[in-house]
Amino acid sequence: MKKLVVLCVEDEPEVRDAVIRDLAPFKPMARIEAAESVDDAHAVLEEAKSDDQKIALILCDHLMPGTHGVDFLINLQSDPDYKPTRKVLITGQAGLEDTVRAVNEAGLHHYIAKPWKAETLQDVVRTQLTEYVLKTQDDLTPYVATLDGARLLEAIASRGRDT
Repeated sequence: MKKLVVLCVEDEPEVRDAVIRDLAPFKPMARIEAAESVDDAHAVLEEAKSDDQKIALILCDHLMPGTHGVDFLINLQSDPDYKPTRKVLITGQAGLEDTVRAVNEAGLHHYIAKPWKAETLQDVVRTQLTEYVLKTQDDLTPYVATLDGARLLEAIASRGRDT
């Protein structure tokens, strides 16, 4: 099983560290990467591509120096390599217009307002990674213990009936 790659794009070190800390339960099955800017995020994307790994989930802040998070997510949406990637905006400062753009143009899957509760972030990540795995993986078994086991077991059973 290749590890899933989860990318956190956040310019504030304390916030980035908190997100990474809250993602600890997913480390057995996911490679957690952090980027402090969109430029750094592109470097992580290139590294994953060169390692033949797909980005399963991007957790992205909106207001950052340089390119804003919503613009980054919109640009990714036009790249076929990132169509299956789940996208979550974690921000306290995206206005309604930017949030609507993220939903309509970036294929945003979820929005989390800062500050968040660790359990809320973990539930969202578990749901988004489960969706990613269901759509992209043939063997769901390695993910049952960490992700939404009930949904994955149901899909395994359904796939078995379909063959």
